[in-house]
Amino acid sequence: MQVTGIAVRLGDDVDTDVILPGKYLTLTDYHELAKHTLEGLDPSFSEKARQGVIVIAGENFGCGSSREHAPIALKYAGVRCVLAKSFARIFYRNAINIGLPVLEAPNACTQIREGDIVTVDLKKGIVTDESLNQRFTADALPDFLLELITDGGLVPHLRKTKAAK
Repeated sequence: MQVTGIAVRLGDDVDTDVILPGKYLTLTDYHELAKHTLEGLDPSFSEKARQGVIVIAGENFGCGSSREHAPIALKYAGVRCVLAKSFARIFYRNAINIGLPVLEAPNACTQIREGDIVTVDLKKGIVTDESLNQRFTADALPDFLLELITDGGLVPHLRKTKAAK
């Protein structure tokens, strides 16, 4: 499974309250949540993300509270994948559970520039910066997590599995 998008760079310690400010947690429409994604950090993010982006982040991405709203907002904003040097553990699993691919790729996150076209092979763990014509390695996702992502997240995966029985 591959995803391609335009690189949007973020820094270290981007917490869930920065990804989606707490004042929007009462919204139930995921498309409305998406409009407010990263608005305090980059007011134009939701507009950029509509084109389909790959977020390139630093250390400890998704730290803070364990709210699922943060990865949901990213996914519905148009983020196709998040590459980071490291992730907060709960954010990482919440992202997988809602079907948002996340991979640790420290070297790629150091080299890829804002606006570069990036392709990520989730199964092989290969990140290609099409603009620089460079390849990097990432921690590939195991098959069972790829299946969750392909199915759209944990709940759709469980529905599919139950229907197959």
